[in-house]
Amino acid sequence: MKKIVLSVIIILTLSIHADQVDSTQISFQPLSPEPQHRQAAKIIVHLLTNSHYKKIALNDSLSSQAFDRYIERLDYNRLYFLQSDIDELEQYRYRFDNYYGSGQLEVAYDIFDLYAERASERLKYIFKRLDEGFDFTIDESVMLDRSEAPWAKTREELDELWRKRLKYEALNLKLAGKDSEGIAKTLRKRYMRVKRNIEQYQSEDVFQLLMNALAESFDPHTDYLSPKNFDNFRIHMSQSLEGIGARLSTENEYTKVVEIVPGGPAARGNELYPNDRILGVGQGEEGEIVDVVGWRIDDVVQLIRGAKGTLVRLQLLRAGESIGAQTDTIALVRDKIKLEDQSAQSDTVQIIHQGRKMTFGVIDIPAFYSDYEAKRAGDKDYKSTTHDVEKLVKELEALNVDGIIIDLRHNGGGYLDEAVNLTGLFIDTGPVVQVRDSRGRLNVERDYDAGMIYDGPLAVIIDRLSASASEIFAAAIQDYNRGVIVGGQSFGKGTVQNAIDLNRFIRNSDAELGQLKITVAKFYRINGGSTQHAGVSPDISFPSRYGLMDIGESSSKNALLWDKISPVPYDIYRPTSDIIPQLEVQHNMRMENNTDYAALLDKISKYEESKNHKEISLMESKRREERKKEGKSEKKPEADEEEADADAENDSTNHVQKDLEMRESAHVLGDYLMLSETQSSMR
Repeated sequence: MKKIVLSVIIILTLSIHADQVDSTQISFQPLSPEPQHRQAAKIIVHLLTNSHYKKIALNDSLSSQAFDRYIERLDYNRLYFLQSDIDELEQYRYRFDNYYGSGQLEVAYDIFDLYAERASERLKYIFKRLDEGFDFTIDESVMLDRSEAPWAKTREELDELWRKRLKYEALNLKLAGKDSEGIAKTLRKRYMRVKRNIEQYQSEDVFQLLMNALAESFDPHTDYLSPKNFDNFRIHMSQSLEGIGARLSTENEYTKVVEIVPGGPAARGNELYPNDRILGVGQGEEGEIVDVVGWRIDDVVQLIRGAKGTLVRLQLLRAGESIGAQTDTIALVRDKIKLEDQSAQSDTVQIIHQGRKMTFGVIDIPAFYSDYEAKRAGDKDYKSTTHDVEKLVKELEALNVDGIIIDLRHNGGGYLDEAVNLTGLFIDTGPVVQVRDSRGRLNVERDYDAGMIYDGPLAVIIDRLSASASEIFAAAIQDYNRGVIVGGQSFGKGTVQNAIDLNRFIRNSDAELGQLKITVAKFYRINGGSTQHAGVSPDISFPSRYGLMDIGESSSKNALLWDKISPVPYDIYRPTSDIIPQLEVQHNMRMENNTDYAALLDKISKYEESKNHKEISLMESKRREERKKEGKSEKKPEADEEEADADAENDSTNHVQKDLEMRESAHVLGDYLMLSETQSSMR
């Protein structure tokens, strides 16, 4: 095996401003695999090739994919390695399978050490270049997403790429109000953080990068957590319940929002979304926004955490927006999340529909939850989504509502049996979802309880953040023709994961090997189609910029594909083949004259236009003009004219009443109700 020849890491001593106390000397010790990593690698390979839902052999094809992902994880934007480095590393492309299988991982560590050397060279240039300042009157541009760009051939070419990148970052800071001194200070701190991150890398961190390059070649929900990061993950999950209610990760020097915890400040505020990137954190209403680009996740979490009742401000780059887009800043009050905060809640929405006053019940379900400890203890009234919704439905029926709307927007899922049981409230008996495991065995989850608690008009609202259990419920309601589905295409997560402690496979050892989360099964609708990748398509679509964001299974690299199996027998409740087209026609007619809807479409169009910008101007006057055109004011839409009388009569300040999508869902359900009545009278 050919060893990569590495030059000695250069110790950089740079002249810095007199008021700078941070040293820019870079000290990085070459890393190598630890003894337990060989054993852990073999176990991971065995589990992936034998237990993953997608059967893939450890061969040259998988080796090539893992090789590319490893290089991508080290240098996603192609700003460190040279083309000559990549050419030299190509000899290992079809050997990674052998390294994984044997546990001989030294070459992968050599590649990481080469990356660290190249990063040290870049940092040397960066600290020197920051002392020279920038001219923002020159008409030039920068392409920030270089993930598919050619590798630089020379160091001079890399210098030019980094000059423009630094100029872009400096211009952003200037547009945010910083002067030259403040810009230099902020960027120097930012890259001092990058330097410290590289210096703090440990063998365990490299092993995790390497194993995830393999794991993610199977699917995006399969990943490996090293012992240290698994412990941190558990701590962070606990802390998130006492902070803003969000789980975070690191991606390409940015802190990314992975998940919003139902019932928490972030979920209640409805201003933070998965895949948003956190650029800065400020304490209180007036505290300075601290730049956190390049920070380790641990340090960012420490800034965001805080005592209940205190305020934290987050500067965000929205999901799917290019790095040069204008940022948003939101404020959240930290809180402790309790189980009841995640509970389903009910409300009502009133409309005047074709001259007829209608009142619909609304049940907002943030998650599919269950108190399993109480259930195991024999408590028949244990807290769960199904029990809570059953009570809410009865309360709404007592109000003589004309129909019920189930709101599953932002619902990321939860317990499978709760999705099945909840469906059972609205159907008599029958299958709800099919689950096929990695061995091809099929299990059909059913509702066995005869009868339904509610048989009236029903609508379900979904969006791009409705995932997993939410999709199972919405798909079943749609397949049974039990109600109308409104909103946007759902997330498309139709897979099941198991977490496996690797220490289960070794005896009499003090070594900690970490955990592998692995995809082991797939969900299928009762009509045979998978919810994977495609999600659930609504009967009546409502536009949203979520559809343009990098959110959902279809935006994930290497996601398992949609497929279909045989359907299972089930009854159709109401023939809707003729109703749905009529609902769509009437929906479109309403929206044609709705000014709020027109404003929404315009906002989405502007977002799409800005998202598609590949190159960003580095000329200050152009950037200011672009931002002026974008406009960030987001007035909440007022009620449309048809509902103005109803709003005035009810004097409603309820957020449900003012939700454009909710109001239109009520009108769709109104159409559904009246068309159903017409059909019944004609029989």
